[in-house]
Amino acid sequence: MYMEINKEEIFRTHRAQKFALWLSMIGMFMLFASLSSAFIVYTASGVDKGIKTILPSAFIYSTIVIVLSSVTIHFANKAVKKEEFAKQKTFLLATIVLGVLFFVLQLHAWSVLIDRGIYFINTNASQSFVYIFTGMHLAHIIGGLLVLIRCLIGVSRKIPYIRNLYRMELAVIFWHFLDIIWIYLYVFLLLYQ
Repeated sequence: MYMEINKEEIFRTHRAQKFALWLSMIGMFMLFASLSSAFIVYTASGVDKGIKTILPSAFIYSTIVIVLSSVTIHFANKAVKKEEFAKQKTFLLATIVLGVLFFVLQLHAWSVLIDRGIYFINTNASQSFVYIFTGMHLAHIIGGLLVLIRCLIGVSRKIPYIRNLYRMELAVIFWHFLDIIWIYLYVFLLLYQ
């Protein structure tokens, strides 16, 4: 059974954590916006004329996987609101598995690029940007997976309901943000290939 705790204290802490999350997501958005701007300026300079390669199909599959993971985390969030903790665990676990699969697909895409002779360091810096964009996103995916694992551990240890609810809310916001960033990056890379 979930133990009772000071809800007002948790509410204050949650508001502070949510504010910090939004600030960090604004910073992450600015990072990806600045990388996109740098790529556009660099390719417009005429040094390189874009990526000049077909993106690996693994990027399509990873896009599908991360969208599916947004669906599963949505259902995990609905489950916690209905106090269906077994369903919450199941959907959280599914989201984690899909997040790991996304990570593996991204690494596979890198191996495809390497097989095509496209390396991180090469004469076409536009191609290096593919590694930079996807690598920065993968770093954030690792952070997102850690947040999801923390939620899973919390529900498994039967932390207080209100704390479980708040953890899920923050995890859902961050995971959907990662989903949106990936879709943006994928479309951006498609436009410049």
